[in-house]
Amino acid sequence: MLAAAGALLAGTLTAAPPAQAAGKEAPPAKSPVATGYGGAVASVDTDASAAGIEVLRKGGNAVDAAVATAAALGVTEPYSAGIGGGGYLVYYDARTRKVHTLDGRETAPGSADADLFIENGKAIPFAEAVTSGLGVGVPGTAATWQRALEKWGTVSLRQALGPAERLAREGFVVDETFRRQTAENEARFRDFPATAELFLPGGRLPAVGSRMRNPDLARTYAELGRKGIAALYRGAIGRDIVAAVRRPPVDPDATRVVRPGDMRAGDLRAYRVLEREPAKVSYRGLDVHGMAPSSSGGTTVGEALNILENSDLSRLGGTQYLHRFLESTRIAFADRNRWVGDPAFSDVPTEELLSQRFADSRACLIDPDKALTGPVAPGDPRNPRPCQARGAAVPDGREGPSTTHLTVADRWGNVVSYTLTIEQTGGSAITVPGRGFLLNNELTDFSFTQADPAVPDPNLPGPGKRPRSSMSPTIVLDGQGRPAFALGSPGGATIITTVVQVITGHVDRGLPLVDAIAAPRASQRNSATTQAEPGFPRAGLEALGHAFTDTDEIGAATAVQRLPGGRWLAAAETVRRGGGSAQVVHPDRR
Repeated sequence: MLAAAGALLAGTLTAAPPAQAAGKEAPPAKSPVATGYGGAVASVDTDASAAGIEVLRKGGNAVDAAVATAAALGVTEPYSAGIGGGGYLVYYDARTRKVHTLDGRETAPGSADADLFIENGKAIPFAEAVTSGLGVGVPGTAATWQRALEKWGTVSLRQALGPAERLAREGFVVDETFRRQTAENEARFRDFPATAELFLPGGRLPAVGSRMRNPDLARTYAELGRKGIAALYRGAIGRDIVAAVRRPPVDPDATRVVRPGDMRAGDLRAYRVLEREPAKVSYRGLDVHGMAPSSSGGTTVGEALNILENSDLSRLGGTQYLHRFLESTRIAFADRNRWVGDPAFSDVPTEELLSQRFADSRACLIDPDKALTGPVAPGDPRNPRPCQARGAAVPDGREGPSTTHLTVADRWGNVVSYTLTIEQTGGSAITVPGRGFLLNNELTDFSFTQADPAVPDPNLPGPGKRPRSSMSPTIVLDGQGRPAFALGSPGGATIITTVVQVITGHVDRGLPLVDAIAAPRASQRNSATTQAEPGFPRAGLEALGHAFTDTDEIGAATAVQRLPGGRWLAAAETVRRGGGSAQVVHPDRR
């Protein structure tokens, strides 16, 4: 049933977009799957994937192409990513057969403390924290690009930014998704003149088929290319960021409450990208490498897979497979919420969370005939006891559903899985005047208050602290240490469940990657109800006690897969976010 659903979705994306009104351009055609030689790129956007392919064609490697693709997404997906945000990059080195990771997560200013979002003894409204300088973290994206290129790339930052600089200057064609996301943010954007001028040209929503140019961002990319990231972390770009955070450029006639933040030049100077050991588990003879804390992605994906390791999902019926998938993520989120935060501030038991022993102690909570009722209390990874749950459940935080993901492979076999974000769709809504990019609202990923005084919360704000993330860029290796496939997704906390569902759909249920990505999704994150897309098969699960709430869309995954003979497959969404763009350097002849 799931394979059929995936195949059906895969067939719904037409090769070309619908005709546009007179005088308008057609957005570039997208393909959700491509196979061929020379390397592959998969992202949500055709222009961005093409930027990566351009770099690969010129002899660049996967890291070079990943930076080029990410920079282009900063142009065409500015509400999801850009140099005003941060992210996590996972890299497979074909020469050494090792996986490396970079933590480019945003950080809180040095003045932040646990009461960052507290006023008069109460937490401020979440929406007010989102649209404020208070929620803006020190950006890590530009530093991530520079570190990745220095360690593993072959081109300069200036060369890698070239395609994106050109794209910003010449513009891209607005599609339905971009217009819809603009409309969803229109009220916020109108309160910031620099944002309105850029994204509401002429005071109106951009029309589908119109060309959106961003000359300010083109100049910013050119400045970064000439001067390096010092222009942002020690120079004029950084000074403009600090000014926008400390004195948000609000329309004087706006009635919105927009609190200032306390970011300073010293916070930018102090920012560092961190290299971390990957979070690793074995699953069905494969080695699954993800992002360790400060992201909860690698540990939570890993724990869920470990819980499922002893169930033969390939032989189960569709209802039992999905039941165990949902219960595994429910339990893993219970442990994630209790134990995972920035390891520089909390003693995060990463190794224990990833242990098969701990997963086995939690797996016995799953009853094949009855769903758990959430929220489930966490276990103790340092002292696991079968079926034991200790204390009260720790509530999940609030994460924006935005973000974007790209996957890249090159002709030498190097692979990059990279998730980057500005948090909420539209971030803080604050465009840095004259710079052409939005600032993040990443600090709203922190817990605003400690829910239970008796249970320590590892995700409260702190000076220089990285808020917990759910980003889950993942690279899966075969038994010989070679890449089998790589994947990731946007979607806030649903990223974790999406990655687990795609992995199990592909590995256990035998779905081709594009069908595993297209299959209707659900996301259970230790709550009383499970979010589910239309088409997700609920009837059998409801009979087991699962309760569902409707959601239109969960995530927007991309992936690459190594094929025999030096070929690569790129896979992306067929429908979600208007479909993704999978491209290869030299396509197979059909």
